[in-house]
Amino acid sequence: MKESFLVSTDRTKLNVDMIHTYLSSEAYWSKGRSRAVVEKSIANALCFGMYHSSGQQVGFARVVTDYAVFAWLMDVFIIEGYRRRGLSKQLITNVLSHPDLQNLQRWGLLTADAHTLYQQYGFTPIASPKWFMELVNPPA
Repeated sequence: MKESFLVSTDRTKLNVDMIHTYLSSEAYWSKGRSRAVVEKSIANALCFGMYHSSGQQVGFARVVTDYAVFAWLMDVFIIEGYRRRGLSKQLITNVLSHPDLQNLQRWGLLTADAHTLYQQYGFTPIASPKWFMELVNPPA
């Protein structure tokens, strides 16, 4: 029997312990992120959980957006043991097709290792990188 997976934006289903553990100890982009920061980031974003039919959360993504012009895709992951099954594609497809995120003028994201995944959805390197600026503060 084929396994089934569900993507949901229902915050009550999110396993914040698992999300925090992954982000603070496994993700290269967020090592050491505090539980308080994870909770605040979840509270202030549109979050997507991916769940095995057993109910176990196996993936996560969040979108920071104004719902009109711009969205930033962040903290996308599938836990070890569920990778290489096409679940990241299923997760990204659900994010990009969410009804509240249609007709945005621009999406942004940062990745060190998943360029080929995001290119399948039309993401490209920044056309005018000299326009892009950032202010980086140490993690809280």
